[in-house]
Amino acid sequence: MLSTFLILLPIFGLIAAGYAVRLRGVMGAGAASEVNRLVVWLALPALLFDIMAHTSWREIWQPGFVWTFVLAKGLMFGAVLAWRLLARKPLADASIDAVAASYPNTGYVGFPLLLLLFGKDSLTPTTIATIIVACVFFAVAIALIEAGLQAERHPRKLAAKVAGAVLKNPLVLAPLLGALCAGAGVAIPASAETFLKLLGGAASPCALVGLGLFLANQKLARRERTQAGRTPASNAAQPGRGPLAAIVAIKLAAQPALTWLLATHVFALPPQLRHMAVLLAALPTGTGPFMLAEYYRRDGALISNVILVTTVASVVTLVVVAALMGVTPP
Repeated sequence: MLSTFLILLPIFGLIAAGYAVRLRGVMGAGAASEVNRLVVWLALPALLFDIMAHTSWREIWQPGFVWTFVLAKGLMFGAVLAWRLLARKPLADASIDAVAASYPNTGYVGFPLLLLLFGKDSLTPTTIATIIVACVFFAVAIALIEAGLQAERHPRKLAAKVAGAVLKNPLVLAPLLGALCAGAGVAIPASAETFLKLLGGAASPCALVGLGLFLANQKLARRERTQAGRTPASNAAQPGRGPLAAIVAIKLAAQPALTWLLATHVFALPPQLRHMAVLLAALPTGTGPFMLAEYYRRDGALISNVILVTTVASVVTLVVVAALMGVTPP
């Protein structure tokens, strides 16, 4: 448990750093949005391009693992999307909630955790999971959000507008360009590679600091409303505990359970690959859904709480999942 906690500690530290500098007034009210724009338009696209440009199809094509991961995430995504739509949430907001329930933090937690437990054998499966999460599910979520925000109702015109908006999104365009470079055998020049590494390396810390800034903004806004004597409005602004608890339970319990079922009884993965798939599914929610909420100017209160609660709770749940499967650090 201590090893898992030590892996997660820097994540808490980065969130806390953003939270502290905003509360102390070092950074202003617009800092969260500006930091998020840096991540969405520069840092994360550089990271995704770099991953795809250096990954061959032969490396990532492990059908059993791929289908286990895609089906487990897709079924959870679809279930939460349907639930939130039935609760009369707009399609854009329901899509972001669905991503939050199915988006594991493979990049920031998955790589160090699985490297600790399985060594270098974990790098390819974790890369596959990262590509699926960051490219496939991000693209689906962006398409649904764009569809929900478009005023056009003519099917063909709507499809054209959504497709155009998706392809212009840097989080979709960057990995597509990277895949094209890899497929064409284009070698990335050393100077460009250094540029991508430097910029992509900023994605994780900036996203986590941005989350801390957003959480601090929420606290300061509640404080201002309370001081102004508008406590009921402040309470109304809080996300409901029911949706929060349900999404957290789906992410940390239902998703790894479904992944284990698929990996064991449907695709019959080898034990080590099965353990990796389940642990990747049990990871806390990544910062991707929060970045989408900020980018599209949707309410991020529920999403930020999901990320925070799943990250804290995963210190315990990841240890439990690993113990149930008999996985321990070497």
